Amino acid sequence: MMRIITALLLAAGASYTIFFGPPLLFKAVVVLVAFACYWEYSGLVVASGIPRPTVAGLLGGAVFLFAANYAALGLSLICVAALISALRFENLRDVLPSVAADFFAAIYAILPWHFAETLRARSVHWLFFALALSWAGDSAAYYVGRTFGKNRLAPIISPKKSWEGAIGSVLGSVVFGVIYLGYFDPQVPKWKVAVIAVVANIAGQLGDLAESAMKRGAGVKDSGNILPGHGGMLDRVDSSLFALPVVYGLTLIL
Repeated sequence: MMRIITALLLAAGASYTIFFGPPLLFKAVVVLVAFACYWEYSGLVVASGIPRPTVAGLLGGAVFLFAANYAALGLSLICVAALISALRFENLRDVLPSVAADFFAAIYAILPWHFAETLRARSVHWLFFALALSWAGDSAAYYVGRTFGKNRLAPIISPKKSWEGAIGSVLGSVVFGVIYLGYFDPQVPKWKVAVIAVVANIAGQLGDLAESAMKRGAGVKDSGNILPGHGGMLDRVDSSLFALPVVYGLTLIL
């Protein structure tokens, strides 16, 4: 029951923020979600035996969210500072993984939310489409996998996932996407929507597997406990971290 209540509250809050939230509120939510993902990712890093990401990763993420036009310069300068700071380690084997973890955190956990902002600037419907693809796909995967699932998709990383469920997820995302954008953005050809839905759904499923792999490597079940019945924020948006940049990129190409 708690899982259902949390899911309903999340869906209601996300929908209000996407469709009706003023720019300042939307920005605040994006920042909070991004840094919650960063913090939970940091916990996985520590559990994997790597020094916790430092403020350099946060600064790198802040550049993506607040000064994207200066990302190349900002990241270069922060990288220099991070490497200098890492010289403090007594064990020099920690230098490379520590700095790498910093910048991977900024790119993995925070950068995708920049594309959430750019998609919303284009249309609230494109942002909702990008996020809801994973939600629709997850629902379809659950029922299809539960009914027909026999062939394991990634038995070492996620033993319960099946190829049948993965295919059902793709089909569920396509059906949702074609119906949703067919109504709210009808000038976009349905075949283009279908292509974007397929590629973004596959990216989202790989995002889910990637986070599961990090959790298994770290020896933890969930990335956090901020969401009752669901674990951490990263557990809920791992698919979106991969789907958002893919949807944005495909809208530029197609």
